Amino acid sequence: MRFSHRFILLLSLLLASLPLYAQRVTEEEKSVRAIVSGIVSYTHWPALSGPPRLCIFSSARFVRVLSEEADWAFPYQPLVIRTTQEALSAHCDGFYFGNESPAYQVELTRHYPVNALLLIAEQNTECIIGSAFCLIINNDEVKFSVNLDSLAHSGVRVNPEVLMLARNQKHE
Repeated sequence: MRFSHRFILLLSLLLASLPLYAQRVTEEEKSVRAIVSGIVSYTHWPALSGPPRLCIFSSARFVRVLSEEADWAFPYQPLVIRTTQEALSAHCDGFYFGNESPAYQVELTRHYPVNALLLIAEQNTECIIGSAFCLIINNDEVKFSVNLDSLAHSGVRVNPEVLMLARNQKHE
């Protein structure tokens, strides 16, 4: 009898402390998640009803916070992809690139069967070719820039206020 009470007490204490061991979300991760969610929220796809499917490459540094719902409801359906073949067959409405080069980003979109596609990159600091939105991450500070040429050819429409945020850097 005594053993069962101790066991139940121990089990209760362990279960109560589980949130302490859960992976915490850093401020940098929160910023990335908020910026990506904001960009997606203010983007309009011409023939889409319902939330867009955002395909997130597994090479992305922030793949976990962009794909695992814990205390956050995403404005998109996250799908983690690992290969080009998965990307081509996943029916994505947008891509979040990790270590994929700007040249790869351009090549993938050339072969993609969807006309309206939102592209966001984590490792495209120049933001000259490839993705329409490029995250700029420096010492926990997260900003983004916009490639207007890529955005114009993307087939999606983005609220002009988002573009002004990138220009003015007031979104921090």
